[in-house]
This record gives sequence, C-alpha cells and structure tokens, in this order.
Amino acid sequence: MARRQWVDIRHKTDPRSQPLLSRVRWCASFMSRLRGLMFQPSIQPGEAIVLVEGRDSRAAVTIHMFFVPFTIATVWIDSSGQVVDKLAARPWRPYYAPRAPARYILETHPEFLERVSIGDELVFDDSPAAAPAAGASGAAADLR
Repeated sequence: MARRQWVDIRHKTDPRSQPLLSRVRWCASFMSRLRGLMFQPSIQPGEAIVLVEGRDSRAAVTIHMFFVPFTIATVWIDSSGQVVDKLAARPWRPYYAPRAPARYILETHPEFLERVSIGDELVFDDSPAAAPAAGASGAAADLR
C-alpha cells in the first residue's frame, strides 16, 4: 500500500462539496513533523500541511512558532475528524496546545479560521500529488 502524501480536506456533512483545502501535505514522518513550517518565508492562501500523530493526545500535538516568521491558522482535529480547537498562532511563540486531545494539526493561512468551527467534522480524502500553485512559497511541497 502506498504511503499517503497529499490529501483534500472536506466537511464530513457534505462530502461531494468542493474541498475546503486541496493538495494538503500529509506529514506523518518524524522529520516532516519536526520541520513543520519552520524556515519558510510565508504561507499562501490554500497552502497547508497536516501533522499526524499516532493517537489523540494534548501533549503530543503542542506546537511552537520558533523560526516561523508569520501567523498561521492552527486547527486541531481528533481521530474521529472533529475539530477540537483552532487559533491564530503568532510568530516566535513558545507554546500552543489544544483544549482537548487531538491527533491531527492542520497548519494553513490564517484566513482558513473563518471556514471552520469547533465541533465541525472533517474528512481527509487522498489527493494526487501535485506541485504548489504558481507563485506559492512552496512551504507544503518542501516537506519530506
């Protein structure tokens, strides 16, 4: 079975709708989670990564914003697909943790926070690998 690399993210209640985000980089390896969005110059609307942990936890899904010089939308999602917390993570902050255990951390452009609410149920659909849109910073594509 092939390793998941890219996903589209949709609302569970309307699976035939357009994805909320397309071509989201699936970061399940230790190195891709460690790097996250560090050292990227910016993130463009529509660019995103999902950091994947092995199980729901509060401690394992904390993030820091060291070496991330821009604000990002951070959305924590539990193993059932429910959004358990969301916030705008600011540059150079040492610690952010969700209010409830989560397995997935979605990091994307801050405008995304207006498109989801705590309690929403999301699904990850496999997406074909593709290069970032023209003009994008390449943050998602650079992760391995």
